[in-house]
Amino acid sequence: MENLEIMNELKNTYSGKRVFVTGHTGFKGIWLIKILSDLDAVIKGYALAPDNEFNLYSEINGDSLCESVISDLRDRESLKKAVLDFQPDFIFHLAAQPLVRLSYEIPSETFEVNAIGTANLLDAIRLLDKKCNIVLITTDKVYQNNEIEYAYKENDRLGGYDPYSASKACCELVIDSYKNSFFNSSKYVQHQKSIAVCRAGNVIGGGDWSKDRLIPDIAKALNANKKVLIRNPKSVRPWQHVIEPLFGYLELGVKLNYDPIKYAQAYNFGPNPDDALSVEDLVVKSINSWGSGTYNVEVNSNNPHEAGLLKLDISKAIKDLNWKPVLNAQLAVELTINWYKNYYKNISANELMESDIEYYQNKINE
Repeated sequence: MENLEIMNELKNTYSGKRVFVTGHTGFKGIWLIKILSDLDAVIKGYALAPDNEFNLYSEINGDSLCESVISDLRDRESLKKAVLDFQPDFIFHLAAQPLVRLSYEIPSETFEVNAIGTANLLDAIRLLDKKCNIVLITTDKVYQNNEIEYAYKENDRLGGYDPYSASKACCELVIDSYKNSFFNSSKYVQHQKSIAVCRAGNVIGGGDWSKDRLIPDIAKALNANKKVLIRNPKSVRPWQHVIEPLFGYLELGVKLNYDPIKYAQAYNFGPNPDDALSVEDLVVKSINSWGSGTYNVEVNSNNPHEAGLLKLDISKAIKDLNWKPVLNAQLAVELTINWYKNYYKNISANELMESDIEYYQNKINE
């Protein structure tokens, strides 16, 4: 499908529609509400206040893009009120405790936010007396990862070594239970709720300032003329630019609106199988894109366990959704590093985001 067709399809689906986004102050959430705003959607966000060193949400004046509710997923009544007051046509659930290393420090809270928080959202949706298409974002780390040269498919066994991964696998069990118990496809005419799940690879892109995340650490070090420190140089991840899965989520929403039963499934979003990079490869490409810099491998036997190899099979999303990766790893890194370089040169975050989105849309047609 050509660029113009895709954008027209998205605009026709979301323009004027009421879209509820959890996690709208987070990295992926900010990019999503930016894209939805360009599509003329009416947006309401629900999330905690941003707590990173730099506040991308404020920098792009996120409150001008959406109605914003600053609250916790664990506050069931607050979440229920926000959903029911808004009466959404679409819901995109991105809010989470998203950091593997932090989950070792706050394991119980990670389970509460990710699993029980999702149950609270689904409870609110039960009370919504109208048609609604729901896209729930979990993670590529939901799979029982045996760290072998294998790309995980949507029907593979779920699991999780660290608390974050396990909490997201729990989240998927919660979703499956609600789909079977309250939103069964056989009774769609009565409840009119269509629910799909997205499992995305490691996203990179401008404006991510999260603690213990590779790209923000690289950007900060290079800007300060310091060495980049990396923990697990040989670890392989399905890196992709943040815009890639977001367009996949939106396309899935389009498909749910068109056929609410057929597409109410789980989908993987990631790079092409031969485009996965090791941490060291990503660092080298980042330094080359920056134009200078060096790195050191940090040897620390006390570092918590993180998976060494993870790949996704994305053939289902390609076949069912007509979605495919547009930016290879090299382009994704270049786009990301250039964003930070220009940001440090005082080019506005808003302008940089708009430029990257336009670049992506143009690449679709090539």
